[in-house]
Parts: sequence; structure tokens; C-alpha cells
Amino acid sequence: MSNDSWIDNEEIKKLPNGVAISWGFIKQSKRGPKGELSIDKIVEAAVQIADQDGLGAVSMNRVAASLGFTPMSLYRYITSKDDLLVLMQEAICKLDIPPLDDSIGWREEMRQYVQTCIYIFNKHPWFGDIPVSGIPLTPNNLVFVDWGLRTMRHFPLSDYEKMSFILLLSSYARSVGIISADFTKAIQSGVNPETINGSYYTGALKQLVTKERYPYLAPLVESGAYTEDQEQESDTINDFDFGLERILDGIEHYLNHGQSK
Repeated sequence: MSNDSWIDNEEIKKLPNGVAISWGFIKQSKRGPKGELSIDKIVEAAVQIADQDGLGAVSMNRVAASLGFTPMSLYRYITSKDDLLVLMQEAICKLDIPPLDDSIGWREEMRQYVQTCIYIFNKHPWFGDIPVSGIPLTPNNLVFVDWGLRTMRHFPLSDYEKMSFILLLSSYARSVGIISADFTKAIQSGVNPETINGSYYTGALKQLVTKERYPYLAPLVESGAYTEDQEQESDTINDFDFGLERILDGIEHYLNHGQSK
């Protein structure tokens, strides 16, 4: 069924304007010289601005100026900044999903899913600055949900349980992605990496964090584990991967022992 035939559908009309645009239910303006401006060009320009200067730098005026048009020209295509933000999120989530491969196992599939989600935050740090306001509704975002569900295609779980695991994995990816992006931005701005992992402050913390006041934290500060000031064993994975593996362990345990009746 073509998009034109959906336009008068009452349920489709309930979709937010930006979401409707992402699905192609709102036709582009035909005003002005053909081909000079389009929704895709506007969104691409906005993403470039956000990548370079952060989300706060994105405005209809700034985007219009970068394209050599007036703000009113943009409003013929995208009627608000909120709609533009929806379309920016949708644009950066257009990625190639790995082909189905039953040989790698569900744990590796979930790792790929989480790592790709984290990658988006690292490539576009402003992504985490947009508040989550509801469930994914746009096409590319829904492809990610579908991919996440694909990793559980052999699980004997209810639809509710599968969606709960999607939320768990996505929430972890979002948290790690935002933290990782923040660290990257800090280093790019000239911050000493040793101040980020805390190793620069190890000496001071060893004096301040006493066993009397911090009985459980003090041993970790003394060993260097708190500030990453100790040499890790060669087979030790980083904190973020360690957390993901424990989540996968929990899912595996639930599959084997803890499913609700």
C-alpha cells in the first residue's frame, strides 16, 4: 500500500508530525526551485552542525544559514525544531544490520546489538542530549527494535519478557554510550585522561579515603582498583564489557532457571 493511501487513515493521523514525516506521510513542499532544498538536506545539515558544535548549536536559523536559505524556507518542509530533532535521530540510526547468522549464538548477537547502539552515541555525542519521550516510532529506530528481537528468536519467552530484555539492553547501551561520549569529548577538549580514570588523584585519595570513614571503599582505593591505578590481568575486560557480560549471564540464567510461570 502506498503512503498516499495511508494519509487519510485516522490511526496514522495520530502520529506526531515528525514521525509522520519520517514515514513519508507528509509530502515535501514543491515551492521554490526544484531540487534546491529537501527534508533530507535539512536534516543532514542539522546533523553536521550537531556533530561539530553540539545539540545546543542547532536552530532553524543556523541550519537555514548553513544551506543558504531563510528560516521560512525550512518551515515549508519541517514545521518545528522538535520535528527536526526527531528526524535527526532517525537519520543517524540508519545503519546496516548484520545479516542473520545462526552460527554465532545469541550472546554474540546481543553483543553486536549493544555495541552498535553504543557506536551511535560515540559517533554522534549529542544523541544522548535528546530526552527519551516515548517508545521508538520511526522506521530506522524500529529496525533496531526488530534486530534486538531477532537475537531472541529462539527464546521460549513471552512478548512481554522479550520487550523487557530489549529495554534492559538498550538502557545499558544508552548509559555506556553517554558516558563514553562524555569521556571522548573531555579528552578532545584537552582534559588529561588520567584525571578521567582518576589515576592522577590516587595519591590524594589514599590519604583522604580512610578505613574509618569508608570501610568498604578504602581497600579499593589502596589497591588502585578505584582509580584504575593498578595493572590489570591480561585477560581482564574493561568495565563496560564486564557489565554487559554479567547482563548476558543474567539472561542466560533466566532462560535456564528463572522464567516466570
